[in-house]
Amino acid sequence: MNDDDPEALLAALKTEHRRLDGEVERLEAEGEADSLELARLKKAKLRLKDEIALISDENTPDIIA
Repeated sequence: MNDDDPEALLAALKTEHRRLDGEVERLEAEGEADSLELARLKKAKLRLKDEIALISDENTPDIIA
C-alpha cells in the first residue's frame, strides 16, 4: 500500500474497523467473550475511528463561507 494515497489508507482503515466490529459482535453474541479481549478490541476500534477521522479531516478542504 502506498502511504501517499490517503484514499487507499482510509479504505484499509475502514476495512479493519469493520473487521474488528464484526469480531466484537461475534464475541458478544457467543456470550463467552473474555471481557479483557472485548475491551482490547473496542479500544482498537476507537483508535481506528480516531485515525479515520483525522485523515478525513486532513483531506477535506476548509471552505470559508
